[in-house]
Amino acid sequence: MIIYLCFCDQVPSVSGQHEDIGITGCSDSDGEELYALDGEELWYADFVNKRGVEPQPSFIDHMSYEEGAYEGAVGQQQICKQNLKADLQSYKNPPLQLDPPSSPIIYSRDDVELDQQNTLICHVTGFYPAPVKIQWTKNGQKVTEGTSINVPFPNKDGSFRQTSRLEFTPQLGDVYSCTVNHPALDQSLTRIWDVEVQQPSVGPAVFCGLGLTVGLLGVAAGTFFLIKGNECS
Repeated sequence: MIIYLCFCDQVPSVSGQHEDIGITGCSDSDGEELYALDGEELWYADFVNKRGVEPQPSFIDHMSYEEGAYEGAVGQQQICKQNLKADLQSYKNPPLQLDPPSSPIIYSRDDVELDQQNTLICHVTGFYPAPVKIQWTKNGQKVTEGTSINVPFPNKDGSFRQTSRLEFTPQLGDVYSCTVNHPALDQSLTRIWDVEVQQPSVGPAVFCGLGLTVGLLGVAAGTFFLIKGNECS
């Protein structure tokens, strides 16, 4: 069982209200510490590699957290685990609620161009408790290199959503899959994605060429009748 404590605050700004979120979650063997603004992750604690992570894209104004944020997160985990132990004793180990994730959605970050590096994204939502396990395959073979997964993020209904990414170079005919596992599932959920490059449509060119041809024929016919009319006069 995982206990999650969510601290939310409405932050006023010139353009309106913004939602500032802090999340602390823990279990006997896992934990999460996350800060976000308007649903976008700004900072989270990577307890495996023992560091803080700022997953903000390079094209935005970078927001950094003060030194000691990771150490503070480690301290919060100790408090969370003590609270979890006390709650389980008080409520006599209540049965865990299980909500399965939605069918995964898989798509490429950018338009697909052969031999051009891209990112596949696999997204699931609506599950409880967190996290899910997501596995990638390429042409039926398990892939781990170039994969990453974000920390679970809470939805407003109390469920969670999570996203995994796979860095890849598209090659025609390659087939990728994203498989999701969760305790609420009787069997894994898998979504297949094929490498397909959209060919430019020939329709507009055909219609433009046909229109130009008809127009030239019209001009030629008009010139012919004009000359004949002058001869008759």
